[in-house]
Amino acid sequence: MKVLQFAAIVMTAVMLIPTGAHFFELSNKIGLPREQYFIVQRIYLGWAYFGIPLIASIIIDLALAIMSREQGAAMWFAFGAFVLMTATLAIFFIWTYPANQATGNWSVVPDNWRQLRRQWEYSHAVNACLTFGALCSLVIAVLTTPAVRLGREAPGKGATKATNPEAA
Repeated sequence: MKVLQFAAIVMTAVMLIPTGAHFFELSNKIGLPREQYFIVQRIYLGWAYFGIPLIASIIIDLALAIMSREQGAAMWFAFGAFVLMTATLAIFFIWTYPANQATGNWSVVPDNWRQLRRQWEYSHAVNACLTFGALCSLVIAVLTTPAVRLGREAPGKGATKATNPEAA
């Protein structure tokens, strides 16, 4: 369980790298003139590889929710992270990807490029907020997961279900 919790946090944190970058550059990019904006957009070539940790995050978050199903709040927070990360993928395909396609990945300047820029930039900003929320939700899931004590009980004490599952 700890390995799954660690993997969920790490994969979601990795996704905070590109989404956080988009979020914090928004105010500097949104008002750039057309030529400058299209030049800056070329730095994202190859960022499609961030789809790998995104899909991994979604799968691992769901697995963590399923594995935590008997742990109340921990399960709901893990499931919340799964929902938030899945929402980022939906937002990408509804708003970001169409802007990429309409502009040939920002190599073609269509007449509505300003509207596409807003769509692209704000969809990334929303995804950054959702990703941060998912990371917070995962951390809460881990913190609310009851600790399982390993080892032996003190002499004279009976084994409990927490230390010996067969003692129930």
